[in-house]
Amino acid sequence: MKTSELTVTRVGNSRGVRLPADVLRRYQIGDTLLMEQRPDEIVLRPKRSRRQKLTWVETYQQMAQTEEDWSDWEALPEGLKDVPGEAAQ
Repeated sequence: MKTSELTVTRVGNSRGVRLPADVLRRYQIGDTLLMEQRPDEIVLRPKRSRRQKLTWVETYQQMAQTEEDWSDWEALPEGLKDVPGEAAQ
């Protein structure tokens, strides 16, 4: 884990820190951060929009659209009946 020292600067009546551009790109930080206050530290995290997970059918349809050769892949549905939240079709 890399540690960096940042300067706290005055922003009106508040204080702020400037995050380096490479950090903003690496963690895909936009206009909003989430701040978690812990007893001994402050944790900043990028606010990410929650994308809905694809169903198995949607996943298959997207894979089919790529027109890749999936013939090397084992096509047996072993274990699929045990996947939670999705009935085998």
